[in-house]
Amino acid sequence: MRSIKMVDLSTEYLGLKLDNPLVPSASPMSKDLQQAKQLEDAGASALIMHSLFEEGIEAEAKQHDRFFQQQAIGHAEADSFHPVHINFDSYQEQYLEQLQLLKDQLDIPVIASLNGITAKGWVEYGKALQQAGADALELNVYYVAADIELSSQAIEDKYLNLLTELRTHVSIPINMKLSSQFSSPLHFIRQLELAGANGVALFNRFYQPDIDLDTLLVSPKIRLSTSDETLLRIRWVALLYGKVKMSIAVTGGFHTIEDVIKALLAGADVTHLCSVLLEKGPQQLKKLLEELAHWLALHEYESVQQLKGSLSQQHAINPAAYERENYIELLDSYSPSKGVLR
Repeated sequence: MRSIKMVDLSTEYLGLKLDNPLVPSASPMSKDLQQAKQLEDAGASALIMHSLFEEGIEAEAKQHDRFFQQQAIGHAEADSFHPVHINFDSYQEQYLEQLQLLKDQLDIPVIASLNGITAKGWVEYGKALQQAGADALELNVYYVAADIELSSQAIEDKYLNLLTELRTHVSIPINMKLSSQFSSPLHFIRQLELAGANGVALFNRFYQPDIDLDTLLVSPKIRLSTSDETLLRIRWVALLYGKVKMSIAVTGGFHTIEDVIKALLAGADVTHLCSVLLEKGPQQLKKLLEELAHWLALHEYESVQQLKGSLSQQHAINPAAYERENYIELLDSYSPSKGVLR
């Protein structure tokens, strides 16, 4: 067996040279400098910050206006008694300050995450994040197509237009974080690459609202991911690998080293980690890296690069396994539990 020390875990993502393919994704952990340092010490090769939400910026501005400018509405005698304006750091300023702090204190690349709602917002805040020192920018385009009049082409155009406009104002690498709900993901991803995207993350997890049967209210539910969710990501990475030159990341459900290795075999450059770190803490990164190095050495791989994409569709012994050809065979192979009537 080759020595574990000989295994090269390095990879390249968004033009950045990374020590390994494990990247903590957007989460509350990046809000705390000590936790960010713990992630770096445990082996994180880069850090994606929690998202900056344009909606949060706009909501704060409206609240500020109501508090300072509209106190006398309906009460003319109170016109001269507006609250004293006190300087404070806005939500956007706090985010930019945290970005600058992470850049000052960490040696690994820091990737900012932006969730916009308007074309102006994507550009304005994207430029601010670049100016604050972000090494790259992840666009967290969290758009639920709930308008029955809006076609799939119109939705894709929204993504392409915002990327094209932002690309003219921002020079740092841009990563598009996508959902899986596109009619033709491979074609769309190629269009994103042509529009200037440097990478893509597959796939964003859309949180699903639930119905409370006691109150009959629709309520939000936040559930951490599980490893079962990785297969969707792995399949589409395997289909995408070799068809584009952009970086490929997987996100959603990657908890074990088996999950990570499968993604790399399919063709991913990096795996984003979130739920597993929230559940088990930053030190889980160190454990995963040790397991990755051990597995590679045990199977006589010299590097992550040698492993990457070796079981993508273009390299698989049975490439049809990623498509429809084995669909009926797979269904027929299922055997009901004993005692269940057929």
